[in-house]
Parts: sequence; C-alpha cells; structure tokens
Amino acid sequence: MKQLNLPPYDVRIGGTKEQPTIFDILRRRYVALTPEEWVRQHFVHFLTEHMDYPPTLLANEKKLQMGDKVLRADTVVYDTQLKPRMIIEYKAPTISLTQRVLEQASAYNLLLHVDYLVVSNGLKHYCCRMDFEHHSHVFLKEIPLYKEL
Repeated sequence: MKQLNLPPYDVRIGGTKEQPTIFDILRRRYVALTPEEWVRQHFVHFLTEHMDYPPTLLANEKKLQMGDKVLRADTVVYDTQLKPRMIIEYKAPTISLTQRVLEQASAYNLLLHVDYLVVSNGLKHYCCRMDFEHHSHVFLKEIPLYKEL
C-alpha cells in the first residue's frame, strides 16, 4: 500500500494474499484491505494516538437513513454526550479531493448536523467548521484536538 501523509502505526494485516484484510480497532474485527480502508485505519490511529480522540467516541461505517436510502458515513466522532460532532470522509490516495467529495460529507451532515467536516485521501486532509447561521463553512488550517471540538 501507498505511503501516506499520516504517522505510521503497528498495522495488523490478515487474510490472504488474494484477499488481504486489516484490523479495525473501532469495529474490533478484520475488514477488507482496500486503498480507502488503508487511509481510514491510518487516520483513525492518527486521531486516537496523536490527537487524543477517545476510540469509544468514534464509529466507522456509521449507517444513516435518508428516506428509503441507506448511507454510510466513513467515520463519525461523538462528544461525551454522544452527540455527533465530526464527519470524516475518506478516499483512496489516488482520488483527488474535490468539491464533490466535500459535498458528499455535507449530504451526511443534513442528517447529523455536526460542527466539523473532514475529508482525507491520506495525502491531503481538509477540515472545515460549519457555520449554520450563515449557511457556510470555514476551512481550518489544522484538524482540532478532541478537547477543542
């Protein structure tokens, strides 16, 4: 897998050569190792090991219902009252982070109303804080520490 712009961690790989898997600490099981999953696992470890995000307040592949349609947010971060605070959308390192990627995360936010949206392809990461009063968002220079949410 490609080297990412995220700190390394002790990756746990399983499965077979034809169908490799990677251990997900949040779901507590091995999942298919795809380029997007490679980014997700590195990003989750970055948040939990370097940014003080409690693993118990993060959820991967969070199922959301929008009418008859079922969506899955890549990662949702909750506060200590279990209110969603951040949605993180991952893409493979080969995928450019475009306005469309941010709009995908924004669609999930119609349901969750979080204060922060993050998109990452493992090489670049963008974080914005929602301004619901003005129906806009402000890009931040850095992803905030958990205690700053």
